[in-house]
Amino acid sequence: MRRTSVSLPTKHIAHDPHEKPDRYYGDHRETSLFAKMQSAWVSQSQRARYIKTGAIVFAIFTIFYLFSPSGVDITTGAGGGQGQVPSDSSYGTDRCARSYSKDKPIVQYVSMIDAGSTGSRIHVYKFNNCGPAPELEDEVLFKMTKKIEGQSSGLSAFKDDPEAAAKSLDILLDAAMEVIPGRLKPCSPIAVKATAGLRLIGKEKSDKILEAVRLRIQTNYPFPLVSRENNGVAIMDGSDEGVYAWITTNYLLGKIGGPDKSPTAAVFDLGGGSTQIVFEPTFEGLASGGMPAKLAEGDHKYDLDFGGRKFSLYQHSHLGYGLMSAREAILSTLVNDIYEDNKDDKSWMTKPVVNPCYSAGMTKDVKVILPDGHALGKELKLNMTGPQWAAPAQCRALAERILRKDTHCKLAPCSFNGVHQPSMAKTFAREDIYFLSYFYDRTQPLGMPESFTLREMSDLANRVCGGEKEWDVFHSVHGALEELRDRPEHCMDLNFMLALTHTGYEMPIDREVRIAKQIKGNELGWCLGASLPLLSQNSGWKCKISEVH
Repeated sequence: MRRTSVSLPTKHIAHDPHEKPDRYYGDHRETSLFAKMQSAWVSQSQRARYIKTGAIVFAIFTIFYLFSPSGVDITTGAGGGQGQVPSDSSYGTDRCARSYSKDKPIVQYVSMIDAGSTGSRIHVYKFNNCGPAPELEDEVLFKMTKKIEGQSSGLSAFKDDPEAAAKSLDILLDAAMEVIPGRLKPCSPIAVKATAGLRLIGKEKSDKILEAVRLRIQTNYPFPLVSRENNGVAIMDGSDEGVYAWITTNYLLGKIGGPDKSPTAAVFDLGGGSTQIVFEPTFEGLASGGMPAKLAEGDHKYDLDFGGRKFSLYQHSHLGYGLMSAREAILSTLVNDIYEDNKDDKSWMTKPVVNPCYSAGMTKDVKVILPDGHALGKELKLNMTGPQWAAPAQCRALAERILRKDTHCKLAPCSFNGVHQPSMAKTFAREDIYFLSYFYDRTQPLGMPESFTLREMSDLANRVCGGEKEWDVFHSVHGALEELRDRPEHCMDLNFMLALTHTGYEMPIDREVRIAKQIKGNELGWCLGASLPLLSQNSGWKCKISEVH
């Protein structure tokens, strides 16, 4: 902000004791009428200059006061290292006394609402601007909508009542009102990202709900809502979910948004219905070996500008290859194989079906979802039992079949199901790989360390598939036996994870990976990554300046 410097006349004269008195006091003789008139004229002009100067200064500070964000002090230029300070004791940080730059407040709050299929939840993050890059100081609020017995509490639960859907978020927004300081509310942006649950009710109904949510937040709350053009209230695309998780992970690792320029980490996120892969491939020095010089253009390429750096990311969201979807596909493949071999004899349907993907000796009644138009109908209820001895190889063979590795590859190389993906062995050979969500949930409770190789994950799958007679090692792992008992599908889950990463993504069997649920005490996932870009007002929001009367 340009400073205005005004030089004012002074009536206090600095006396020099070594000068003659006449220098200061002039001639004391009687002045003429003309001299008196001249003196009076000068006095009036001086008074006018005082008045004009005072009016200009008052006008400048009035404009600064009216148009500056609430809670922000106007300070001198950043060239002198002067940043903003809190205007009162209701907010601030113990990390510093003023912000790094005059262009940023000392602290900022961002709210992100995750409108999921089972319920909605809000994350409120506090950042400080003590350094050149924003620092996440704390997640000051995490709150979920109340669960409703036997049904979802998400927005999709109110598919025929958009107003009720919007009001369901009040409990979250009211909680945010309590934790965000009053003076900062008008400059604390908020966004609402819905996931696949809302998409399932159809575009017409989901659009009405999203519009009702937007109107309610804009009307009833002081937070600036991210604009419609910037998808402030919208259904989130699968590719964005993966990229936001990548941003979260690398930001918390200190690899982006700061001075560290070390290689970024890859993120593999395994959900229930889909799985995402995001990494920054390196093609330097590979062109001579027949490799391209850069990432090919296409939907898989995600250009990201973050923290003053540009990234060309490979990303893909594999719909239908989340853990729960994979279970259904594997069971369906197994049942269809048995049906093809026994079309003339359906007695097998009344007997226990041996499932190589169940732990040895374990049994469970399951519902198998079959493809549309199948001869056995839409679904089938069967009793499945694990083999007498572990059969992880046969289980993995089933898992590999659902990956459809033989699907035509339009843009080589491909991972699986005909999807283009740069070779990880060549373009991402040594950098860190983080396994999130179900990858973590299925390995950490069984005693796996923070980092391990795919071969070690294969060894774990073999042990789990062996059944309780081979679970002696888990007696020393707190909670592991409770995790495994009555859950024969753990054998299936681990073998699918191995098939997905080793066969599907073609990661070397001795490649080391890391599992994590938190980094530096902060949850991993897409919400923080989606919140970070909102620290800039260029992301589609403006402070709500209170009207002055």
